[in-house]
Amino acid sequence: MPEGDSVWRAAAELHKALAGQTLVASDFRVPRFATLNLAGWTVAEVIPRGKHLLMRVVGPDGNRPDERKLTIHSHLKMEGTWQVYPPGGRWRKPGFTARCVLRTAVADAVGFSLGIVEVVRTADEDTIVGHLGPDLLGPDWDVAEAEARIRAAPDVPIGVALLDQRNLAGIGNIYRCEACFLSGVHPATPVSTVHDLRTLMTDAKQLLEANLGPGRRVTVLNPRGMPVGRMAGRPGYWVYRREHQPCLKCRTPILRGVLGKPNGEEERDIYFCPQCQPMVP
Repeated sequence: MPEGDSVWRAAAELHKALAGQTLVASDFRVPRFATLNLAGWTVAEVIPRGKHLLMRVVGPDGNRPDERKLTIHSHLKMEGTWQVYPPGGRWRKPGFTARCVLRTAVADAVGFSLGIVEVVRTADEDTIVGHLGPDLLGPDWDVAEAEARIRAAPDVPIGVALLDQRNLAGIGNIYRCEACFLSGVHPATPVSTVHDLRTLMTDAKQLLEANLGPGRRVTVLNPRGMPVGRMAGRPGYWVYRREHQPCLKCRTPILRGVLGKPNGEEERDIYFCPQCQPMVP
């Protein structure tokens, strides 16, 4: 499931493969941009912004100055992924799921099952990511600003507030469940009764940062912040998808529920320990 760490790794891989390279072909397999041809454009950089990927490209000198800088914006949603291949390499996913294909002399980059793919002027990037809160993995991270945004809606469940990318960018369902567990907070607890919100967000940031390298995602860390869940026979998560299994702290069976906005939209599974994370009356 793509979360902030997945997008960070994808951006790093794409930047390493494409930055400084000139596109020899582009293929946007979405109706709005199907006729767009970026052959001859150079990839300047690929950066993550929360769960969004921004690939900035620069056009040939013949373009008008205000049209020489474009951004290929993509969002992985639930199933999306970017993969890098040698030129002409055989794809590991079905061709009909490809939404964007970018070719250079040294590598092909293919975006499969992307939830969003669009091209905007780089000067207009704020229209697509300007609403996002501070990025837990970005240079703009500001814990005070993130706390202020979350506390502005005191009656919202903390588990809902953490998924709202307008509050802070990068947390998905896995990290909200795991960070709430580490803070002993039930995900349905109203924001107003979460006293140490900064520690909860700091835990989430540490978990994200611990998973920027290779290997499967884990959130069970040792006191030094190093993953121990990758060891043979050790669970990778504290509570996520561990329904009915014993809590790693108190041995109480983990429970699963659903949590979403008050109107019933965007309901997602939550996992929690009823002993370590009691609901506050």
